[in-house]
Amino acid sequence: MHAFDVLGDPVRRRILELLADGELAAGDVSAVVQREFGISQPGVSQHLRVLRDNGFTTVRAEGTRRLYSVDPAPLREIDLWLEHYRRFWTPHLDALATELARGKRERRLKGETP
Repeated sequence: MHAFDVLGDPVRRRILELLADGELAAGDVSAVVQREFGISQPGVSQHLRVLRDNGFTTVRAEGTRRLYSVDPAPLREIDLWLEHYRRFWTPHLDALATELARGKRERRLKGETP
């Protein structure tokens, strides 16, 4: 499965968001995803398996619990692929940052509070 196929699913993206803050037990991930997406525990397990099988997560056993964490390697590969396309949005974001700073400066000079 291609990395973008893996990340194209909103449930899998949400799981990665949860794991980005640190290692979580499969049950904790499942509880959040079940609540937010209304899918079953076996459905969540399938998504965790896809992430694991495609290298986006690692899992380790701790007693009866399975603890998942993000494996950054595939994300680095995506970042490298995106490097070629950053030229399309980086100048726009730089210009936005400049305008935001200009607006803050003008308000500060006028004595306004942000």
